[in-house]
Amino acid sequence: MITNSNKRIETTINYNLDMFTPMRDHPFQVRDDSDMQQLMESIKEYGVIVPILVRPNPIEGGAKYEIVSGHRRFEACKRLGIEDIPVIVRNLDDDEAILAMVDSNLHREQLLPSEKAFAYKMKFDALKRQGARSDLTSEQVAPKLSTEIIAEQENTSKDTIKRYIRLTKLIKPLLDLVDEGKIALTPAEKLSYLKEEEQRALAELIQDYEATPSLSQAVKLKEMSAMQLLDADMMFEVMSRPKPNQKETLKLDLESLRTFFPNYTPKDIESAILRILTEWQKREQSKVSSRNNWDRDGR
Repeated sequence: MITNSNKRIETTINYNLDMFTPMRDHPFQVRDDSDMQQLMESIKEYGVIVPILVRPNPIEGGAKYEIVSGHRRFEACKRLGIEDIPVIVRNLDDDEAILAMVDSNLHREQLLPSEKAFAYKMKFDALKRQGARSDLTSEQVAPKLSTEIIAEQENTSKDTIKRYIRLTKLIKPLLDLVDEGKIALTPAEKLSYLKEEEQRALAELIQDYEATPSLSQAVKLKEMSAMQLLDADMMFEVMSRPKPNQKETLKLDLESLRTFFPNYTPKDIESAILRILTEWQKREQSKVSSRNNWDRDGR
């Protein structure tokens, strides 16, 4: 038996897994990683220690309850073939459910930028709606309060929260690059101001040339878009500009090189190629030196 912050008495009950459905638009992925394996091992040995939090499903005709918090525990039980799980049923409206869901997941390690982005956006909107219901007189006050509240709770700056929220404006191919660590948060936030068709053109350019925009390039792309000047030629020109401290690289197909170096590691292949090129360079320099000596003696 549990007493929540509103002094209501809540009882933990075991229900069958068939009675639950995941929360709509849940932004946090349930990944098949080492953390999931550890959770499954713990549940196998000790059972589900912390009950999942659910609410009556607001959608008629579906499962009886919607999961608010505990999606990973629910999935772990499904994989283990466990039929029942301890739950706490709480009557929550949509905004209360969103805040409970986001706050129970943001503490997790190794969250993807996209997960944080949509979680912050959902929390921002919920807090904004709650602020509006509190008779705030200025429409500009609620968003400011929302970002400040989230920033304070997350121990970060409100500008960082705003940048993450802007990521929800990116198309999936670009957002995937952010999740993969190929585009940093600040450049990604600048790119989010591009129109959808401009983002799609940029994603194709990135794929074709295997190069992602730096912060300065992202800022320029945003400026050109705002001035209605960002066509394909301008985008290519901006992306072609050298990046600060950029080092040129040459990519070679490893499988093709294994024809010549069948039992070499990639590092050994690199060393062998550099050694061969060094010997070739010495021979070429020797040829040039011999030719110069011949020309001088001939005169």
